[in-house]
Amino acid sequence: MALSRRSFLINAGAAGAAAGIGLNIPAALAQEDMITIALAARAPTGVNPQQTGLTGGDNWAIYQVFNTLVRNPDGKFATRPEEFEPSLAESWESSADAKTWTYKLRQGVQFHKGYGEMTSEDVIFTYGRHLDPDIVTGGKVQFANIESVEGPDPYTVVFTLKRPDPLFNGSAVSVLSAAILSKKAFEEKGEGFNTDPVGTGCYQVESFDANQGVLLTAFPEHFGEQPATSRVRVSFIADTTARTLAFASGQVDMIEGVRSPGWIPSMQQRSADTIFDATAPGSFNVLHLNLTRAPLDDLRVRQAIRYAIDNEALASAYGPLAAPMVGIIAAQFQGSVTKDELPDDLKYDYDPERAKALLAEAGHPNGLSIPCYTSQREDYAAIMLMIQEQLRAANITLELDIIDHTAFHGENRQDKNAMPLNSSSYGPVPLNVFLQQVSAGAEVKADGTGQGNFSHYGVAIPGIEDLLTQAQDEPDFDARTALVKEIEKKLLTDLPILGIITLSYVIARNPRVDIGFPVESGPAYWPLWKARRTA
Repeated sequence: MALSRRSFLINAGAAGAAAGIGLNIPAALAQEDMITIALAARAPTGVNPQQTGLTGGDNWAIYQVFNTLVRNPDGKFATRPEEFEPSLAESWESSADAKTWTYKLRQGVQFHKGYGEMTSEDVIFTYGRHLDPDIVTGGKVQFANIESVEGPDPYTVVFTLKRPDPLFNGSAVSVLSAAILSKKAFEEKGEGFNTDPVGTGCYQVESFDANQGVLLTAFPEHFGEQPATSRVRVSFIADTTARTLAFASGQVDMIEGVRSPGWIPSMQQRSADTIFDATAPGSFNVLHLNLTRAPLDDLRVRQAIRYAIDNEALASAYGPLAAPMVGIIAAQFQGSVTKDELPDDLKYDYDPERAKALLAEAGHPNGLSIPCYTSQREDYAAIMLMIQEQLRAANITLELDIIDHTAFHGENRQDKNAMPLNSSSYGPVPLNVFLQQVSAGAEVKADGTGQGNFSHYGVAIPGIEDLLTQAQDEPDFDARTALVKEIEKKLLTDLPILGIITLSYVIARNPRVDIGFPVESGPAYWPLWKARRTA
């Protein structure tokens, strides 16, 4: 069967089951009333959506336990304002200038463990923690545009924004860090809330254990439908081999995949009829060119690098998990540009001979060398090694040093890398990508206090600030989207950053489990309340 980019079935030869592997997972997990997922982390950090230092594995548990005011449709992102669905809020409206947003809360929603009804007081408490400069919360930057949050009555919440935001539901309401906390429970439990949380989701935390993971049980007073399966265990197995063996032996139903070339074929050989659920776009993999470092300060050199990198070939190495990028906004999101929309000089079709000519024009007839480093993590290392090989064909030697993942990020934050690859996941709010990676205000600093603009764009050379301000002040969604396209074209003209590929987040799933919907897009976690065993 042909592979598709969204959710694809693979018929493969059966592999011998691996038995007796040393995992901290209870032996009798193959039960009809439990679904088990194993994530690529050593242990859970917490189940508090505002906690700092959370891993992707933690988010899986958090998403089942908490609700936001509005939500994305199952299995995909809402990319336009009208696509969001009610959750804790049953309706909402925006002012004409998109600066005042009013939400009518669903009445009678109960918190877990007897903590009573959710009201506007809990919503104000939740957002107030993000807005308080003295409180450290995860995802705080997502709420910087909020001026105030008020509750005129127990079932109404009014947000006043500093600037218009026609996609406010996407930027600060449906995001996981905006999940509503129980004010009473949080104030009672303090730090204990991290491992004994109280939300409104259809699952509640039964137990939290560093070895066994997080056990979730159905919440009988949930405002919506009861989950199809009464228990979910979120397990943590960092080792790829151990995680794969646990899946092949049937000890777990779903595992986090490995985003490296060849992983899916290896799974084809190991497990019969495996289902792969993959988000698109997944992570945005972009290459920053440090404009303060010669020879990258020369536009002709940056153009040569762009012509020498074949995004199509890079994407094909990952099969259906990857897609080539044109700009730095994923093709699935509003505001992205296609090559058909661009003039010929901004299309940058793969052309190593054109790259060599540009280098000669820039004073490098015999080519040049650029030192840089990348992470040892599979996705970073594989992409950069392939780029290194492609650049070599254009007489560009990439002196690539592969280092520890944590050290890599630390060095980047201190402005020590000439060509850092960045892999980040974003929701369909295009301005966030620009604000975090190419705005002057996000410029990296040598003392580590800066942010994610590793190219120094907007400081080393004029950037996108005027266009970005226009877009931020535009209340109309379609008009703002048109400005996003103009920013993309400006970036393709100046080339401080190169879009490489998007790379899907993937979960391997045993065919005995039906999750109830196709996974098309969305964050690197999804709801399990429809998941059930079919065999």
